[in-house]
Amino acid sequence: MKLHELRAADGSTKDRKRRGRGRATGQGKTGGRGMNGQNSRSGGGVRLGFEGGQMPLYRRIPKRGFNNIWRTEYVILNVDDLNRFDNGTVVTPELLKDKGIVKQTRDGIKILGDGNLEKKITVKAHKFSKLAVEKIESAGGKAEVI
Repeated sequence: MKLHELRAADGSTKDRKRRGRGRATGQGKTGGRGMNGQNSRSGGGVRLGFEGGQMPLYRRIPKRGFNNIWRTEYVILNVDDLNRFDNGTVVTPELLKDKGIVKQTRDGIKILGDGNLEKKITVKAHKFSKLAVEKIESAGGKAEVI
């Protein structure tokens, strides 16, 4: 078998419907749009979410809360996650991203104090919880705010 001998399996491909090309095609005159009305016209039809004049769902559902567009969003990381680094390592947001521990840094990285740290490392991050600083320093490391 050669490339020029390849064929699609029988029934796997269909010709597209050529609408409005005469009565012999079976899709002539109205072109599959039925008789008259809004949907038979060019550009006809209703907009997305329109429910025939009934109050649409997106307006019936109550809106709650407030979305602060100026909010600073930190990527949260626990002290326990830093055990994979060797002693003496300087852990920076760039290093965390390169190692695949965080996918993105967003507005900064915050280190929380969940778990235990067995390594003596220097951690550079945008924010630390008090417990995280205690655990990093008790393990012999340093916590530096960027």
